[in-house]
Amino acid sequence: MERILIIDDDYAVFRTLATLITRMGCEAAWRKTLNEGLSEVEHAAYDVVLLDVNLPDGSGLDVVSRLRKVPSHPEVIIMTGFGNPDGAEIAVKNGAWDYIQKAASPQVVTLSLKRVLNYRKEKCRLGTKPVALKMNGLIGSSKPMTACFDQLARAASGEANVLISGETGTGKEIFARAIHANSSRCNGSMVVVDCAALPETLVECLLFGHEKGVYTGADKARQGLVAQADGGTLFLDEVGELPPAIQRVFLRVLQERRYRPVGGRNELPSNFRLVAATNRDLDKMVAEGRFRKDLLYRIRTINITLPSLKDRLDDIKPLTLYHLSKLCERYGIENKSVSPDFIDALGHYEWPGNVRELINALETAIANVGPEPTLYARHLPEVIRLTAIQDALEKTPAAAMPYIPAAQVSSKPFCAPLTSFKTFRKMIISQVEKAYLTTLLAQTDNSLDKSLDISGLSRSRFYDLLKQHNLSL
Repeated sequence: MERILIIDDDYAVFRTLATLITRMGCEAAWRKTLNEGLSEVEHAAYDVVLLDVNLPDGSGLDVVSRLRKVPSHPEVIIMTGFGNPDGAEIAVKNGAWDYIQKAASPQVVTLSLKRVLNYRKEKCRLGTKPVALKMNGLIGSSKPMTACFDQLARAASGEANVLISGETGTGKEIFARAIHANSSRCNGSMVVVDCAALPETLVECLLFGHEKGVYTGADKARQGLVAQADGGTLFLDEVGELPPAIQRVFLRVLQERRYRPVGGRNELPSNFRLVAATNRDLDKMVAEGRFRKDLLYRIRTINITLPSLKDRLDDIKPLTLYHLSKLCERYGIENKSVSPDFIDALGHYEWPGNVRELINALETAIANVGPEPTLYARHLPEVIRLTAIQDALEKTPAAAMPYIPAAQVSSKPFCAPLTSFKTFRKMIISQVEKAYLTTLLAQTDNSLDKSLDISGLSRSRFYDLLKQHNLSL
């Protein structure tokens, strides 16, 4: 009998869901808080968890990936009182099966449960063997990266076209190489095509090759990049830069896996697997008529979106240690150690250039430290050091005091029993933070985008603060 756990603090919701679940021939259990629910799934096996968003001890969105990792690996369906597109995005990226409103009809809930249970039955029948991925320099254990690694494993196991999206410097090419290295084509070539560097007048010749004498200087026939990728992987980097005229031609090549060299009479086969990457918004380019919609559908069979470094700050330290070791090895010097203030400073920076910028910052630090064995914050580029200092100043009581209502400020001595200064300061900062967040949510009508614009906080930091102060959107 399938077992379903309901994590919701509303007894009426539990009774309604339990009735539906029982009618389906399944067993229902109930826990009222996140901590109780997590403890339950860690000690008992469940097929599905129906999870509320707003719970007494935090947001259900924060524990989706954690629930998915317990031994029974249950699927998670988010149940929310108020539909929120941003909440749905977070839920799906963290591995949730579905995101539905509590006000949905019983048929909607039942249908979602039937589908997820059928999926689990098929998955169990087929069986899955754990695979050790060749990571090829991919570093990270944060929730966003863990989700990307799961997608990598699925992409590597098949032959479908893959589109890797992400900001510049997030490691799209490294990810593409990992897909190739873990696929059945790993013994074939991985041919890299930088679409932004293709000269428009020669792009067809470079991609598809040409026959002898097709243009001045073509003294012999040449094989194109598509032919070189036969039996392997063709990686189109910055595919959004592919010239419009070539987009039409390449669409047919992608459909047929056949191409015609420039000046050639016959089409030739090429059994390549396509992986593409972009830092552009291809949907916007389609709407503007700068990218073919049918080509986008073809290349985006599997879509992997890599997170920016500011959204995976938990990975800063392992990334730093890994790349620092590689850099020291390249320069032929003893490996450098890092001080706590060095790592702390890195965690305060927004990293617009992502991992690539982090590597450059480490190179600067190595150059600045000279023969000394330990890297300190003072060895980092000035912009990173200043960001850390400014963040520290903003979090002191002096910076926070202007938010305290004037009516609460008094020249009289503090009459309550005194604690240590450190404890008192922490208490005041916590009060001011909560007052600021409460006012911010009220003035923006609980809009996530407006709150982030006004506060200047990153999405992950904003949700951390909401959780810390028991607030929610």
